[in-house]
Amino acid sequence: MTEGGFHRKIEAMESLLVSWLEPLHLGAMTRNLLVRGILAVVLVLLALLANWIGRLIIRTFLQKVIRRSKFTWDDILYDRGVFRRLAGYLPAVALYLLIPVFFPEVSSVTEFLKRLIIAWMAAVTMLVVDSFLESVDSIYRTMGKEKAKRKPIKGYIQMVKIFVYIVGIVLMVTTIMNVSPVGILSGIGAMSAVLLLVFKDSIMGFVSSLQLSANDMVRIGDWIEMPKYGANGDVIDITLQSIKVRNWDMTITTIPIYALISDSFINWRGMSESGGRRIKRALSIDMQSVRFLTPELLERLRKIKLLQEYLAGKEKDIAEHNAGMDLEPGDMVSGRNLTNLGTFRAYVSAYITGHPMLRGDMTHMVRYLEPGPRGIPVELYLFCSDKAWVVYESVQADIFDHLLAVLPEFGLRVFQEPSGLDLRAIAERKES
Repeated sequence: MTEGGFHRKIEAMESLLVSWLEPLHLGAMTRNLLVRGILAVVLVLLALLANWIGRLIIRTFLQKVIRRSKFTWDDILYDRGVFRRLAGYLPAVALYLLIPVFFPEVSSVTEFLKRLIIAWMAAVTMLVVDSFLESVDSIYRTMGKEKAKRKPIKGYIQMVKIFVYIVGIVLMVTTIMNVSPVGILSGIGAMSAVLLLVFKDSIMGFVSSLQLSANDMVRIGDWIEMPKYGANGDVIDITLQSIKVRNWDMTITTIPIYALISDSFINWRGMSESGGRRIKRALSIDMQSVRFLTPELLERLRKIKLLQEYLAGKEKDIAEHNAGMDLEPGDMVSGRNLTNLGTFRAYVSAYITGHPMLRGDMTHMVRYLEPGPRGIPVELYLFCSDKAWVVYESVQADIFDHLLAVLPEFGLRVFQEPSGLDLRAIAERKES
């Protein structure tokens, strides 16, 4: 049907309504207002019908086509509501096209309604762009998971959305007020100082996200530690203004993104990507328990399989060294002799070298730290092959459980400060 034919149909409907209202003996103005009101209701119903038809097509035909396709991106666009929001154009377009047909006379009311409909279309456009940008982020994270972890784009998308909403709101206001957007935009330029203050965090966050992305400082899934903010866990989200960290106690810490540029933080990604996770822990040995090996203790230690090769080689070297020194019998000081601490260190070194859960191809050693008031620390420096937290802690605990249990076999004692029970025992001995 042509626009002229449709217009004649509306005139016929208007004439029919006037004839129906004749028996009510209404005034001309009242009758015209009532006719215009009925036509407005019909116009709104047609717009609602257009909206319903559009949504029905999307829910039935379009949804089936999308679900049956082999692509993923169209499913994401549908789930994010891009097509559903596009259907919002149908009632707006229907109203914009039908208003001149239902109300051919041009008046300030019809012109204002047209401006409202254009503003409505601008709002729908903002929502469609918003959904589309969210879909782009989801498609990016779905189709390139590793790249999305290294270089998330959510912060940039949020920046674009802010720009879209600012432009859209300006166009809506200027359209409704029937003024040029140039005046408002020039006013925004004059208010740039205020805008910089209002959007300070967003601007700082945008610049910081560029630096983080360019330098590959943090990714989604990284384990970071930032004691200043109480953060110690995995990064689960990176936005324009903040980074969310799920701590190991399952709490969520939100950190301003610019804080990762201005403050220091630990990123454990290097450990995760390496072949092992470092164990660096020390046993404090009571220095008063350190002594030369007696023949009885040496005989007992020879039965330990991990020490047999070490003791055989050491005894041979010591015997050759001491042979030319003409030592007195029982002189343990002038020549070389085995100590229980040195032998224990050799045992620990052999034990960690053959441990199935430790990386033999990475740095591993047993060393003495500086003696102090808490004894002499014997530090283990090695790498666990399994980086999972629970397994790592279990391996570390097993190693030190074993070492604490075998210490007495070497005649050594762990240094431990006196407890209340020790002090009570001393007091009781004095009383007795």
